[in-house]
Amino acid sequence: MNDLELTLKQAIQDAAKQAFGTAPALDDIVIEIPKDKDHGDYATNIAMKSAKLWKKSPRDIATSLIEHLDKEQGQIQSCEIAGPGFINFKMSTQAIANVIDLVLAQEDTYGNNESGQHKKVNLEYVSANPTGDLHLGHARGAAWGDSVARLLKASGYDVVREYYVNDAGNQILNLANSLKARYHQCFGEDVALPEDGYYGKDVIELAKQIKEEQGDRFLHDDSNDALAFFRKEGVRLELAKLQKDLDLFRVHFDVWSSEQQLYDEGKVEQAISTLMEMGKTYEKDGAIWFCSSAYGDDKDRVLKKSDGSYTYLLPDIAYHVTKFERGFDQMVNFWGADHHGYIPRMKAAMQALGKNKDQLEVDIIQMVRLVDNGEEVKMSKRTGNAVTIRELCEEVGVDATRYFFVQRALDTHLDFDLHLAKKQSNENPVYYAQYAHARICSILRQAPDYPKCENYDRLTDEKELQLMKYINEFPNIVADAAKTRQPHKMCNYIQKLAAYFHSFYNACKVIDPNAEELSAQRLALMKAAKITLKNALYLIGVEAIEKM
Repeated sequence: MNDLELTLKQAIQDAAKQAFGTAPALDDIVIEIPKDKDHGDYATNIAMKSAKLWKKSPRDIATSLIEHLDKEQGQIQSCEIAGPGFINFKMSTQAIANVIDLVLAQEDTYGNNESGQHKKVNLEYVSANPTGDLHLGHARGAAWGDSVARLLKASGYDVVREYYVNDAGNQILNLANSLKARYHQCFGEDVALPEDGYYGKDVIELAKQIKEEQGDRFLHDDSNDALAFFRKEGVRLELAKLQKDLDLFRVHFDVWSSEQQLYDEGKVEQAISTLMEMGKTYEKDGAIWFCSSAYGDDKDRVLKKSDGSYTYLLPDIAYHVTKFERGFDQMVNFWGADHHGYIPRMKAAMQALGKNKDQLEVDIIQMVRLVDNGEEVKMSKRTGNAVTIRELCEEVGVDATRYFFVQRALDTHLDFDLHLAKKQSNENPVYYAQYAHARICSILRQAPDYPKCENYDRLTDEKELQLMKYINEFPNIVADAAKTRQPHKMCNYIQKLAAYFHSFYNACKVIDPNAEELSAQRLALMKAAKITLKNALYLIGVEAIEKM
């Protein structure tokens, strides 16, 4: 809730107490900016919402509220009843313009709010197997998850960003055998890769790196220790490569959790033992089954196969138990669309173990399609493989890549338009936003050194008021985008703020030698717009460019 909105709500609440003896909570009083500017600066539907409470018609309620309204307290210039009982408010110019000094005082922290009330939230995203490069689906999850983390932090949540490393199981064994085979090939030996091995060029490069570091140390060593080395070294080198690409993408994690560590610490065995002791499992055909259908899953699931090996579900259950043990109020996983069916079985496991399944939430990441001039691009021109995060960033830049991945809701399929992302024109949304910021910086560089404004009484043009009101909305947008985990709302805000700035700039002369006081006030507004735009771009991991 921004300061102007809070002041207006308090005035409405006080008027209600005087008129009816009771009043709704501040959070229940809805204040909106009318679409039609002729309806004033703000409007409320409180009279219609409270008709049953106060047993009067909405228009009678609105009339009583206006009669008891302290306009000076609410910084209200005028108000009127509209339609069935809306109350429209015209605010004083100074009340709207107060946001300028607020932004200039708070600078980089403008937009930060305490709506999260220090709720402890764990965000787990990307979590790609350390067996290859990060591709488009990973990129969308990385950009989205990181942007959600930034929004939550700005809104007063205590956030832990986590990457779950699947460094155990068959895929890692296949990586080890593939790396070992490539290592032997580096010495000219004719060694075939395993049938389910990894054939990517990255494994060849890692094998070359091991040859340079280790020489022929493992050339004639077929022991389990040698295979364990390739397993450990393969994971380490692949993770280092993933971290390097994520660093380029401005994505960083607080915690890297290891699946292998869960096995080493006995947590996987503990999870199945606990479920068995609680009577949540049964044996059938030599396998151990979890009674997940009793907790909302469509069928029961195998935890331990007849050959004695565990399914993927069991270590995942153990992993999620550790999250609950770490005391998070909320745990959010960002999973690919192919994991949609995995959600009910994981929630079932948590419920069976006595956990609150509602504390675990999963947001599904829909598919990404790369297109160029209307044609789908499936393979990298350079390698012939799927396009990686690094290649995409090199092709269109980190800013455009991040922006394009978060500008559409996560539950919708995304066409990433390479041609548009590279365009240096207003058709490109990230260019449009960055150009607005660079344009403001250019204006400020040319500006005379005016004294600090005492007030903003000259800012009465409709374009000025429109821009100030939208700057004032920024903390609300941040809080809402954080609460709903929808950073595309920030992209929508950025586009609209840039549009309001361009509209203002085209209508109002900012630096006028014949009107120094007005120029000083307009320059202060420009500084506030610049700060707000920069902060908004930061929340989705995009740089605010000063020169273009």
